[in-house]
Amino acid sequence: MTQRFKWGLVIVAAVVLIGGALAYGVTAFVRFEARTNAPSEVDSVALARVEPGQVLFRSTAAGEDYGLLAAVPADDPAAPRAVHDLACDRVDATSDYVSCLRTIRGIVTTFEWQVTDAAFDEVWSVPLPGVPSRTRIADDSRYWASTAFVTGHSYATIDFSTATVITGADGTEHGNLEGFDFTVNGAALTSADRNFWGVTFVPGGDEFYATAASGGRTWLVRGDVGDRTLVAIRDGVECPSISPDGTRIAFKQVAGTAPETRWTIAVLDLATGRETVLPEHRNVDDQVEWLDDDTLLYGMPRDGAAGESDVWAVAADGSNAPVLFIAHASSPSVVR
Repeated sequence: MTQRFKWGLVIVAAVVLIGGALAYGVTAFVRFEARTNAPSEVDSVALARVEPGQVLFRSTAAGEDYGLLAAVPADDPAAPRAVHDLACDRVDATSDYVSCLRTIRGIVTTFEWQVTDAAFDEVWSVPLPGVPSRTRIADDSRYWASTAFVTGHSYATIDFSTATVITGADGTEHGNLEGFDFTVNGAALTSADRNFWGVTFVPGGDEFYATAASGGRTWLVRGDVGDRTLVAIRDGVECPSISPDGTRIAFKQVAGTAPETRWTIAVLDLATGRETVLPEHRNVDDQVEWLDDDTLLYGMPRDGAAGESDVWAVAADGSNAPVLFIAHASSPSVVR
C-alpha cells in the first residue's frame, strides 16, 4: 500500500465522519424545529423575572414553549405557567441569578453556560465542553456550579467523563473540581479516571457536597471552595441535594440487581447517618430539588412521549407515594 493510498483512505474516512456528524446535526435540528413550531399544548403567559415563591423549570410541553424557561407558584403548581423565551436544558435559580445550561442547535451543535440576573439579562456566559448535565447556585448566590458530559450522555454510560466547574459571582474562577485535592480514607486519590458531578452548596458557607467516581465506585464528597479540597465521606451516593435547613441530603443510589438495576431516591440525615429510602420504584435520573424541608421534587420522563417529562413530588420522610407536581416539565428549581 503506497503512502498516497493511505492518505487517500484517511481523507475518505474523515469526509465520511464529518458528513455523518453534519447529517446528525441537521436531523436533530429539524426534529427540534418540528417540535417547537406549533401552538403550545398548555396555557401560558409571559414571564418577566424570577420571584421568591416560584418554581422555575424547563417546559417540555409540545409546541412553541418547548424547552423554554417557565415558572409557576410553588403553592399553586397547576396554575397557568409563565414562560420566558430563554431556552435551557438544565436550570437553577435564586432571587438574584438564573443559571442556564443550554444546547445551541444548528448544523454544528454547541453548548453554553449562561448566567442571567432575575430579569433574564445576561451577566456572564462561557462555552460548555459537552452536553449539559447539572447546575446549582448557592442559596446566597455567591457561587455557581455546572456539570457537563465531555464524553458520553449519561451517568449510566461506562465510559462517561464529566467536567464540573465552580465560579464565584464576584468573577473568581475556582476551576474544575479535578484540580481540587481529593482524599479517600485519608489517602490522596489522583487516578486519571476520576470524575466529579452534582454540586450542592451548604447554606451560608464555602462548603459544598458533590459526587466523586473512580474505579467503578462512587462517593459522597464534602468540598471546600477556599481550601480546594474534596473528602469522601460515604459510598454509593450520586447527585446530592442539601435540604434548606442544611441537615439532610437527598440523593440517588443504585437499587435492585443486574440487569434490573435502577436509581432510586434516598435521604441521609447528616447528624445521625440514618438513611431513608423513599417509595419511588421508577428509575430516577435527576438531581432532586427540595420544595421545602419536607418535600422533594424531581423530573421523570413521560411514558410514551419522547422528549417530554413531568415533575413529581414525594415526602422526604417517605410517608407518601410520589404525586404529579407539574405536568410537562423538567429541571425544577425553587426560588427562595
